[in-house]
Amino acid sequence: MAEGVFRRHAIAEGLGHRVMVDSAGTCGYQRGSFPDERAVAAAWGFGIDIAQIRARCVDDLDLDRYDWIFAMDHENYEDIGRITGFAGKPRLRLAMSFVPGRDHEEIADPYYGTEKDFMRVMDDLFLASAHILSSLAEHHRFPEVGDA
Repeated sequence: MAEGVFRRHAIAEGLGHRVMVDSAGTCGYQRGSFPDERAVAAAWGFGIDIAQIRARCVDDLDLDRYDWIFAMDHENYEDIGRITGFAGKPRLRLAMSFVPGRDHEEIADPYYGTEKDFMRVMDDLFLASAHILSSLAEHHRFPEVGDA
């Protein structure tokens, strides 16, 4: 869901060609699996097709290619920090940390919830991604994809 929403916002802001977006979890046992049908439905309700995205693990990625890593919750933040050694560095942040007044909040995992929970996550993802892109555009240069 996060990958689809963030990619949509980047394209809408004219940054689609300058921002590379990927998603990955911290548990490798789901590698290659399709998104939850409820996540696909929630995203599709906003015109975002995530049905072809496959689960990957953060340790499958060449993390040197990324300037930022956004974690959805505190546990994943800690896990990513431990796996990558990025804990405490500015390139690893909670996604909601960019949203004024909600900077310590998590984006909940809706898996054990209802369709309403998936929609609430979509709302949080839209909010977080808008604030992330705004902040990065204001404070950081967006390099062309492939810049060294």
